Amino acid sequence: MPWPPRSAYLHIPFCHRRCFYCDFPVVPLGDRAGAASGQSGAASIAAYLALLQREIALAPEGPPLSTIYFGGGTPSLLLPAQVSDLLAELAGHFGLAPGAEITLELDPASFDRARLEAYLAAGVNRVSLGGQSFDDAVLASLGRRHRRSDLLAATRWLAQARLQGGLASWSLDLIQAVPGQTTELWREQLRLAIAVGAPHLSVYDLSIEPGTVFAWREQRGELSLPDADLAADLMELTAAELAAAGYGHYEVSNYARPGHASRHNRVYWSGAGWWGFGMGATAAPRGQRQARPRTREAYQHWLEQQGAKAARAPAPEPDAWLEDQLIVGLRRREGIRPLDLLIAAGLAPPRALQALGDLRRRLGLELQRGLVLLEGPRWRLSDPAGLALSNAVLRECLLWWECWRGDAVAGPASPAAPAPPMTGQPATGG
Repeated sequence: MPWPPRSAYLHIPFCHRRCFYCDFPVVPLGDRAGAASGQSGAASIAAYLALLQREIALAPEGPPLSTIYFGGGTPSLLLPAQVSDLLAELAGHFGLAPGAEITLELDPASFDRARLEAYLAAGVNRVSLGGQSFDDAVLASLGRRHRRSDLLAATRWLAQARLQGGLASWSLDLIQAVPGQTTELWREQLRLAIAVGAPHLSVYDLSIEPGTVFAWREQRGELSLPDADLAADLMELTAAELAAAGYGHYEVSNYARPGHASRHNRVYWSGAGWWGFGMGATAAPRGQRQARPRTREAYQHWLEQQGAKAARAPAPEPDAWLEDQLIVGLRRREGIRPLDLLIAAGLAPPRALQALGDLRRRLGLELQRGLVLLEGPRWRLSDPAGLALSNAVLRECLLWWECWRGDAVAGPASPAAPAPPMTGQPATGG
């Protein structure tokens, strides 16, 4: 059984405008929106926060939280006092562990130095900065509200706050494989990210999601995306440039200098449980993921109808549990111990060994090409080639599990559950 959650994700859905690639559950309020009295959307934000606090109060009690993550949307539309109130609600219900990592996502165009200092005073000690690009033309093409000058100013404030001790760490998001991108243009982006001193970088491939502006443009033939070969070259370039600059590649999309890996993100990838609160948030308090409704009205109705029962998760199905472990585990640098997972999912040891042999045969080509590495009982993807083709490997693993899931007769067993993530290090979140 997964350990009781020691992490919480809070979804703040409000933003100024929806970016062209975004399919997250968000509520655009307009460019002049904010939580201060008299600003557009202030009443909507206040009403939503009341629902969020109600859901927290309904959750079963658990151990003190070691990581908290405010995601969105644009959480920096909240006033620092509102962030403080939510932290107080969590601390009163669960408690906060000493040295808890408390992360707030910030949009470069939504805060200044004084507002950053107010967030830090409220209890935030880690920031995730949604930069995406230093190129004004790319930012405009993505539908972003900020520009290069805003991003550079934000990185200076964050770097200064870290030097002064008020901020433990911060991360910068970048998007690669955007329309019109070349290896040289992307190399410049990476070197700028290194130059501004971000101790953590999250680098994501642009994905085209149904219902987005980009999906509509792609259907009309108006979106020229890098082909698969160029996308692979960009990922290889990312790994090489960041490795040379001293960043460790600890997950498919995440790089960090020593001591700056996101403890909260590690919770998602370790298989440990977490609380998720708010519209569209995903929770997994007992290892099985549960998504909240994606609209405000449906979320409010869900909260009113389900009450305390909604906050309690059923025991995870063993086959779904192992599938989840495959997906998140192979994204990590550490990889997985597949035999342990099979036994934990309820396969008798002889059947587990048979299933493991079948997986090895199915991945024979990937093993031969060095995309999958076997290191004793642990299997992992090579870096960067294996990680670059992680989706193909994961697809084979899921097809393999379809053949064996009928042998899973028991839930995850305690001996094979992951160690409590907060004793060392501990995912969109929602």
